[in-house]
Amino acid sequence: MKRIVAPCLSACLVLLASSRLAAQAKRVEYDISYPNAAQHQARVVATFIGVPNGSTLHVRMSRSSPGRYTPTTFAKNVYDVTATDGRGRPLGLSRPDSHGWDVAGHDGTVRIQYTVWGDRIDGTYLSIDHTHAHMNMPATFMWAHGMEDAPIRLTVHPQPGWRVATQLAPTSDSTVFTAPNLQWFMDSPTEVGPVTWRSWTATQSGKPSTWRLAVHHLGTEAQVDTFATMAKTVVAEEVAMWGEPPGYDFGTYTFIADYVPWASGDAMEHRNSTFLSSRTSLATAAGRMSNLESLTHEFFHSWSMERLRSKQIEPFDFDREDMSDALWFGEGFTNYYADLLLRRSGFYTDDQYIPQLAGPIIATINTAARQHGTPVDMSRDAVFFDGGTYLDATNRQNVFWSYYTWGSVIAAGLDLTLRSRYHTTLDDYMRMLWRDYGHYQSKALAPERPYTVADLEAELAKLTNDSAFASDFFRRYVHGREVPDFRNLLAPAGFSFITDSVVHPSLGASLDNDPKGVLVNWSSATGSAYSAGLSSGDIVLAINGAATPSIDSLSAILASHKVGETLQVDLLEKGQVRATIPMTLKGIAAMRVVTFESAGLPVTDEIRAFRRDWLGSKVTR
Repeated sequence: MKRIVAPCLSACLVLLASSRLAAQAKRVEYDISYPNAAQHQARVVATFIGVPNGSTLHVRMSRSSPGRYTPTTFAKNVYDVTATDGRGRPLGLSRPDSHGWDVAGHDGTVRIQYTVWGDRIDGTYLSIDHTHAHMNMPATFMWAHGMEDAPIRLTVHPQPGWRVATQLAPTSDSTVFTAPNLQWFMDSPTEVGPVTWRSWTATQSGKPSTWRLAVHHLGTEAQVDTFATMAKTVVAEEVAMWGEPPGYDFGTYTFIADYVPWASGDAMEHRNSTFLSSRTSLATAAGRMSNLESLTHEFFHSWSMERLRSKQIEPFDFDREDMSDALWFGEGFTNYYADLLLRRSGFYTDDQYIPQLAGPIIATINTAARQHGTPVDMSRDAVFFDGGTYLDATNRQNVFWSYYTWGSVIAAGLDLTLRSRYHTTLDDYMRMLWRDYGHYQSKALAPERPYTVADLEAELAKLTNDSAFASDFFRRYVHGREVPDFRNLLAPAGFSFITDSVVHPSLGASLDNDPKGVLVNWSSATGSAYSAGLSSGDIVLAINGAATPSIDSLSAILASHKVGETLQVDLLEKGQVRATIPMTLKGIAAMRVVTFESAGLPVTDEIRAFRRDWLGSKVTR
């Protein structure tokens, strides 16, 4: 009997142990359907399996989203929340805070059901309507503390005619997808709708990479064909600049685009995809070009920001805003390259490229915000100004300067300096960073090592073999508030930086027409209005006794005077109290950049070679 029972007992113990291990294996399953899509609602079932017995499961809606730096409030659009255990028994829910739910008394499985509402098509939020579901994952799905490393399975129930576009790993079922963990899942935006697909594949060093374009739009197939050809050209130029594709996790990168009239203009990078949204259609050449500009920027992020990452946002924290002091590099250098790569791809001429380059330079020279912070400071302040809105007014126009803009100016200055002084380029610098800190496709090097600002400086010193130069550059332009000397930097490329000798008066204020006169929205510290005390809510009635019923009339009066003159301004302060105040006219010299050809200056073979090496295509044809 023992001989009969013992093997059975042994087998039973093994089965029981296996069963317990299986029960303890953590995994998360999401199921989403759209029973009331016309009213912007989805029904979500989130099942957390392998929750430790006796524990309280802390379930959350995210407070932040990959690529967005301001805190969010996704929980406001979640309601009708219920919980059951693995046997379907109801569980109690408590709210420890406005973004979370606590669940206790479970059997190792917690199944949360809820309705989520969304009606904003952009890179951050959720949008559901009768035509599609545009899902940014943090805006759509709850997650739980302690389950961050658990594998995830998503089942989508599309409406008839809808297809799924996502970077999530596919399965044999076209509506079921997987992710290895929460970080990967949250970084995988998904479009469910009548998407049109285009794809192409290129092989480098024996390894193929595939790019897919998934477009939800109201236009024709031919328009998508044209846009896909444009995107393919940009992709090839970016790969040539970096020297290799980033190495996508499943060999595929997906551009997910909503180009519909009710979209909000936005674009957001992700590890193996990007979310693109615009109300500008693909029907016109101008519309396609506008959408290509954002595609070019976001695709650059598949190297920089997604794999070549700041240590401060690695990994991403979904419970709070994620602050980085290197957005001037991650976003700003990307901004510089987006325009440069469009020029290299042939979508801009030199004359069209120059305003894209010069605009940020001139604006950065003139901004009052440089008095109040450095590019590092502005990067840190992204948690306040990266899409954040507030009931109370801010002094943003005077104290904050976009790290996108300032960073692009630093990038341009560094690129031109490297070319002129060190016979190397910003391309070389970026490729060095990619090899040392990004996902370089060589097993001899460690992949994806997050960097600090100090690391960026050290890499510049290594590239130039001049640590004094690297230290000085970072001191002046990254940790300092200076702007590179573009008058001298642009000359070798045959571009002339011109400053007008005559300075015209500048009010330096944002204005609107008002039935009573001209309304001041805000005033810049560099203009005449600020120094005179004109502020938000003031209405200008007259200047030197001449009525100002409109912005045009006010501008005409200012144009008839000179910098240094003092004028008498009649106004209603805050639209209520009449006053007359003196205003001494200040001005900012107009600046512009033009080609030597436009300025009538000689263009030498050396200039042509410099310009060609900088702005010419890097694709081997």
